[in-house]
Amino acid sequence: MNVNYETSGIERILSHEEVLKYIPHRYPFLMIDKVKINTIQPAKAIGYKCVSGNEDFFQGHFPGAPIMPGVLIVEAMAQTSCVMFLSRPKMQGKLAYFISIDKTKFRRPVKPGDLLELRVEIIKDGRRHGKMKGEAYVDNKLTTEAEFMFIIIDKEQSK
Repeated sequence: MNVNYETSGIERILSHEEVLKYIPHRYPFLMIDKVKINTIQPAKAIGYKCVSGNEDFFQGHFPGAPIMPGVLIVEAMAQTSCVMFLSRPKMQGKLAYFISIDKTKFRRPVKPGDLLELRVEIIKDGRRHGKMKGEAYVDNKLTTEAEFMFIIIDKEQSK
């Protein structure tokens, strides 16, 4: 797969279009816009989500006082992790599935107009599964934190 990376020294920035090459999620369930991967610390990545007031979930969560559902923030952290893992050359033809979520805390609301920064890092990197720690920030203030595990499978197994 040929992917052109925006680079600034030690960072690869995967655009929205490049993110779509690595994970199967599509609107309305694609929760990230781009991902920055540190090539010196490949166990860490940062995803970004521009939270628009036009998101479907704001219609019911909550009318007059919209906040992004916490589970979707955790999903955005997981998608960032998937891009980090599945962008590795040896992971072509693979998918990642959630298998657990733990130690989740919601600290402050995420609202329309916020830029959500999703910082993820590997806690355990197994051959076919892994454990991640994720933190979400708006304006450098922690909004959400969680640990989660996933399993890597061949795309063909998912059919």
